[in-house]
Amino acid sequence: MPFAEVSIKDEIEKSRTESESFRKAWDESRQEYRLIGEMISLRKKEKITQSKLAELTGNKQQVISRIEKKESNPSLHIFCNLLNAMGYELKIVKKNQSI
Repeated sequence: MPFAEVSIKDEIEKSRTESESFRKAWDESRQEYRLIGEMISLRKKEKITQSKLAELTGNKQQVISRIEKKESNPSLHIFCNLLNAMGYELKIVKKNQSI
């Protein structure tokens, strides 16, 4: 019996449509991934290695690696500390919402 080909993207979209709780959890995780991705881009733009960032923040390089691989979620304190060490800050802005 051959394996059935499954589209992960389609399955996620189906689950998002069928389950409000899944949609909410999925959408919230995307925001976290986007923030971590932005932090990685800034670190690379500033030419700061994971080891150097760890040294600047008092963390271990493995902690930075796990955050960047999305294997652990940093606390807000640690996330802001990482940004601060690179010369950036986190700001909150109101979303543009269409009613």
